[in-house]
Amino acid sequence: TAALLLLRKRWRNVAPLPDHYRPGRRQWLALLVAAPLLLFAVNRIDDARSAASRFNGVLAFSTLLDQMTDFDRDGWSFFSYPIDRQPFDGSRHPYALDVPGDGVDQDGYGGDFAFSGESATTAAAPAIAGARPNVILIVLESTRADAIGRRVDGRPLTPVMDALAANGSRANAAYSHVGFTTFSLQSLFTGELAPIDDRQSLVRDFLANGYEVGILSGQAEDFGDTARLTGMRRGSMFVDGTLLKEERAFSFAAQGSVNIDGKILLREFDRRLGNAQAWQRPRFLYVNLQSAHFPYYEPMMDRILAGDPIERGAIGADNRGHVERTYLNAIAYNDRLIGALIARLRRLGVLDNSLIVVTADHGESLFDDGFLGHGHMLNEQQTRIPFILSRPGIAIPPVIGLADMRGVILRAAGAPLPPAQSRGVFQYLGTLDRPGAIGLVDAAGRRTVFNLFEESVSTSPGRWTPYADLARGSAEKRSADALIQEWARQRWLRHLREAG
Repeated sequence: TAALLLLRKRWRNVAPLPDHYRPGRRQWLALLVAAPLLLFAVNRIDDARSAASRFNGVLAFSTLLDQMTDFDRDGWSFFSYPIDRQPFDGSRHPYALDVPGDGVDQDGYGGDFAFSGESATTAAAPAIAGARPNVILIVLESTRADAIGRRVDGRPLTPVMDALAANGSRANAAYSHVGFTTFSLQSLFTGELAPIDDRQSLVRDFLANGYEVGILSGQAEDFGDTARLTGMRRGSMFVDGTLLKEERAFSFAAQGSVNIDGKILLREFDRRLGNAQAWQRPRFLYVNLQSAHFPYYEPMMDRILAGDPIERGAIGADNRGHVERTYLNAIAYNDRLIGALIARLRRLGVLDNSLIVVTADHGESLFDDGFLGHGHMLNEQQTRIPFILSRPGIAIPPVIGLADMRGVILRAAGAPLPPAQSRGVFQYLGTLDRPGAIGLVDAAGRRTVFNLFEESVSTSPGRWTPYADLARGSAEKRSADALIQEWARQRWLRHLREAG
């Protein structure tokens, strides 16, 4: 208060500006020097940059400075975000592909990349020996791992999945690599983080082993080019949200918004696969259930938990409890649908020779980390998912990602593949080539996250350290460099596939 009074007193003693004050050359020169320096400083602070970018004048000036300081014309500059620390070398900039063993650190992170020597060539589909079980792969939209096995109102929320896990096998910790459905499904089917085609895919694997392949999905599988990159149309049956779009739950017709209720999928199962003749040959059937997708309720859904679902317009952090309960009802509904599918397999006499696999594309935040939805953060809520197989004794790494599941599924079906050796689970926000953040959950379940925009590292929730400040030889520095090397490895593998 005393300081404010003193300033006010001094301000009163300052001579007023003339009515038609015009800055002189010195003032203009000072402004021209100070403005870029101030904008450079603002760009280094996340909240300040976001606020400043709302002003068209600031955005235009920043764009001008960006172009003026992109000396090597590689698209990055002193005013880009992140900054270009090699402004006169067009081969070195943020997100540049790090070429292994050339003595140059192209992207500026973690030193020169040392490739492990793994090949990017595609192996032939492994032969499945023995009885060749039917394989039913069920993917649950937006389903977090901690929603399975809960008790709500004194009763188990997911009794069917609980029984599958109790009598079969389940992962201790399973994760998606990214918070997007399209990339997640592509990784699950192909075993790759960013496939360029379907030359390696569960669809091709099972077709090569004499299986009938079918798709029964509540979403539009062409969205994000998923159907092409996984080869889904190579099978004898392809039923998805586009084919059934006239029966979609909501009026939205965009590919990414189509949602078909699980009861309609069961009806299609009955029409196309509801007789014993359809199961004369072993089948691989992919089933996608959309119930837990935002807004977590649609008209045909059963109300399993007491109470009405929250209205779409009322969804917000202030109604977090109601949102969570609506979401959990969708989880319970999916469990009921899985039970109905298992009952159909039993009636057809094919259940005993069927391997049922349940997983999810990604998790879901319910305002418990400050967000609603997915794809915002690399944390347990948004990336930890279930992975359950109906047969006991299946070897599963202690920490497994969606791209690792292809091998586990094939091995469980009878393919003589070696046990998976987990490198941990690499994760990213955005795209593999230009992520906003990358993360690695190691074999012990420890998560390291590197925010590329802020160039800071987190090895424990809520604690961030600038990468440049990490002590040489420290555990945090080793974890950060291991993460950066894995990112470079994944990008180089994709580069090799594209080149080959």
